[in-house]
Amino acid sequence: MTETSNTETVIVARRGGVQWITINRPDRRNALNEQVVRSIAAGIRQAAEDASVRAVVITGAGDQAFCAGADLAKNVQGFAFDVDFSRPRHYIVDLFKTVQECPLPLIARVNGHVMAGGFGILCACDMAVAADDIRIGTPETKIGVTPMMILPYMLRVLPARKLQEMCVTGEQFSAADGLLMGLFNYVVPRAELDAKLDWLLGRIVDKSPTAVRLGKQAFNAMRDMALRDALEYAQAMVPVMSSTADAREGMAAFQEKRAPQWPGR
Repeated sequence: MTETSNTETVIVARRGGVQWITINRPDRRNALNEQVVRSIAAGIRQAAEDASVRAVVITGAGDQAFCAGADLAKNVQGFAFDVDFSRPRHYIVDLFKTVQECPLPLIARVNGHVMAGGFGILCACDMAVAADDIRIGTPETKIGVTPMMILPYMLRVLPARKLQEMCVTGEQFSAADGLLMGLFNYVVPRAELDAKLDWLLGRIVDKSPTAVRLGKQAFNAMRDMALRDALEYAQAMVPVMSSTADAREGMAAFQEKRAPQWPGR
């Protein structure tokens, strides 16, 4: 492992072709403040600009919490519900836009409980692997608010009726519930979490980086389109995709019955 950045609240480190971003506030259940959110966004942007990075993992320090959401301690720096009207974009919105624009697969390693804003980060990731003993929830109604900032991503991932129940009641759900709702790709015993994550990463990092980047771009674009527009977009992207150096190498490797050596362009 090569550590590239270590702040008090977020650790960014390279492990082979994977960039790890760890929220490092276990004493606060890895709760979010402005510094944490901006550091996560910076780590994602750093990974996106590095051609040798193939995927990003987001997780929390320790084994109690992935992320408990906004830090609600009195007088916390960068309280999630504060709004600076001199800035055109809230830092949480900036994080989600950074996630949306990232061309790399983002995988959540859900090592502990996930609540509120942490639930939004989980939903914003492309894939997720969770320990089977964690709990998930959006308890905002219990403190007089609703999960407004994370709702756009939750709407993309969760069935509407279960999401309404979660948001209105504020009650917690199990990892097994999350799997049934499509929130997680895999739920495994805690002792097997890292092995399952490594297995999933191994199936990602050996694929064409160009195909992955273009595929994620197309996935996000088509999800926001009507069917007719999506078909037109796909038709326009086919010649772009097939003209890449990776596509030519992939075809040559297939014909020559060898492993591809991806140029990444």
